[in-house]
Amino acid sequence: MPTLHDATGPELTAAQLHDILRLRVDVFVVEQKAAYPELDGRDLKPDTRHLWFEGDEGVLAYLRVLLDPGDIRRIGRVATAANARGQGLAARLMEEALTVPGEYVLDAQTYVQGFYARYGFVAEGAEYTDEDGIPHIRMRRLAR
Repeated sequence: MPTLHDATGPELTAAQLHDILRLRVDVFVVEQKAAYPELDGRDLKPDTRHLWFEGDEGVLAYLRVLLDPGDIRRIGRVATAANARGQGLAARLMEEALTVPGEYVLDAQTYVQGFYARYGFVAEGAEYTDEDGIPHIRMRRLAR
């Protein structure tokens, strides 16, 4: 059974950060063939929240919550290792992330828009293509 972890940037160990970054690079850079600056300087900030599941094989699923201006929380970097897909881990991470009350935004790859809609996120604005040619849409969940 995978173990859920929840830590702020300063609480991460070097080994945890390494394993998280490895999953993110494996999914977003290698698998999706999107060469972009994965390291954005926000991972170690005190108001950055990291949620992940870890099993015997390492980090299985991950998401990050940033605090944007206006106390809006931004969910991003939602990733599941190829060998852990279909187990509902990303859904469990979303549920855990949304336990903190407030307004949330995210930029979803359009093919998973329905996944985020299950959690009350509504598309806003037009679909756009990021620098790597991947279609995205901004989504928002108002404070409850």
